[in-house]
Formats: sequence, C-alpha cells, structure tokens
Amino acid sequence: MLNDISLLIGITLMYSTPLVFGALGGVISERSGVVNIGIEGMMTVGAFTAASVNYFSGNPWLGFIAAGAMGGLVSLLHALASVSFKADQTISGIAINLIGPGFALFFCRLLFDDATMTLPAKTLPKIFGDTNFSSSIMKNLNVDITVILGLIAAVGMWFFLYKTKWGLRVNAVGEHPAAADTMGINVSLTRYLCVIVSGILSGFGGASMTLAIISQFTPTAISGQGFIALAALIFGKWTPMGAYGACMLFGFAQALTIVLGGGKFAIPSQILSMLPYVLTIVVLILFVGRSVAPKADGVPYEKGVR
Repeated sequence: MLNDISLLIGITLMYSTPLVFGALGGVISERSGVVNIGIEGMMTVGAFTAASVNYFSGNPWLGFIAAGAMGGLVSLLHALASVSFKADQTISGIAINLIGPGFALFFCRLLFDDATMTLPAKTLPKIFGDTNFSSSIMKNLNVDITVILGLIAAVGMWFFLYKTKWGLRVNAVGEHPAAADTMGINVSLTRYLCVIVSGILSGFGGASMTLAIISQFTPTAISGQGFIALAALIFGKWTPMGAYGACMLFGFAQALTIVLGGGKFAIPSQILSMLPYVLTIVVLILFVGRSVAPKADGVPYEKGVR
C-alpha cells in the first residue's frame, strides 16, 4: 500500500513540474497585464532545444539553460506584438502556438536526418538516485531535480510579487497601468521583462519534459501541457502558489492514468487518457467565473489614454 502511494506521489511530482513552470510563466506575464496563451508553443520550442543541445553537448544542464533562453527569444515576439504594436494578445499567442511546433519539427528534420524526433540522451540527475536508498518507497519517489527547481521557482515568484517593491510594481502595472505610469513606472519595459521571463519559464517547462520524463523530443512531447498550465493559472487565481497547487492536481490526474493503466484495473485506456483533459474542462467550467484576473490583463496600454 505504501509503495503504491509513494509511486503515485512520485509520478504526480514528475508530471506536474512542466505544468508548474508553464503556469508560473503565465502568472508573471498576466500579472503585468499581458495575456500569454502561447505557453504551449514556448514549451514546445524549449522541449526541442533542450533535447537537441543535450544530445550534441552531452550536458543536460546546458540543454536546460538553452531551453530557457530559446523560450525567452520566442516570447520576445509576443512582447513585440502585444506591447510595442498593441496587437491582439490572444491572436499573438495563437501564432506562437503555431510557430513553436513548426520551428521544432523543421529544425528536428534538419539536425536529425529528416527525423521527427531527436535521439535519446542522458537525463537530469534524480533525487534519491543513488543506490544507498534501498527502500522501495524511496525508489518510487525517485523524481528528477526539476521538481525541486519548480518549487523554488514558485516560492521565489510569490516572494517577488508580494514582498518586494519590484513585484508590487508588476502588480500595479497589471491592475492600473495609467496610475503606475504617473508614479514613474515604465509600463512597457515592465511588461516586456515579464513576458520574456514568462517565455524563459515556459522553456524550462518544456525542458523538464524532454530532460526528465522522457529522454528525447517527439512531436507529442508537449501535447496540451501548455493549455493545462493555463487552466492551472486560472484555477490558482493568478497567484504563484495557487497555480502550483493546481498543477499538482493536474499532475495527480496524469499519475492516476498511469497507475490505473498498469493492468490492475479493468479501465479502458482511452478513458484514462482523457482524464487530465476532462479535469481541465471541469475546472474551467467551475472556476473561471469565480477567478478574477488583473484588471488590465489583456488591455494594451497607450500613454495618455485612461
């Protein structure tokens, strides 16, 4: 019984981590007033970059860092469209979601002899990964280091947004940019930085998938995780710790599909595979009306217009 529980916890932590990074990326962007539904595309680019750099360099940490950098570059496109050109932020995010998979597949075919997936490479180190832990319970909790990094990122963002003057400025820009502007806060620069950080975190989310859960990039490596991260963002009421808890819930749903699909229960695999996405729809129906986004979220700011 304890082994089954520890296995369920371990899988939950493992599958929730990519969602945590993606949801935190959404939190920082939308707290500044920029809607970012392009998390899926940014995670896809990050997943491919991490796997490719890891394979050619033999260093998964280098792949992890490169994924964040590439996610930041992609998010710069979203920032240009949303902040500088005052474009519709939803349309811009959809474009990122289309560009991301196309970019990944194009360069995957270019670098890996026309293949649609990268070659396997070593993964990031595991917690409790050495042989000194002989307990089967500890082995079931043998999750990767990105689980700890995701928790640190969530706590760090909470501290930044609510305990520092820079975080309060971000919240001010997302709630009332005109008032923030009169206080001397550079609204455009703040939103640019937050969107770029959003892309970096989303890239880390994609890297968590291809450097920890699987050891290579495939076209289905990021299959809806970015949209589930957005649901977690809403469920968590646009707060770092709320989003973190929501990601744990969705990770638990994914863990159930794996544990229940292990042959011990007569549940069709098609139903199990639907579970995380059905839960996403249920959460959005039940909570989207009760969650209140920052007041200026999705509203382009024009200086002098109040």
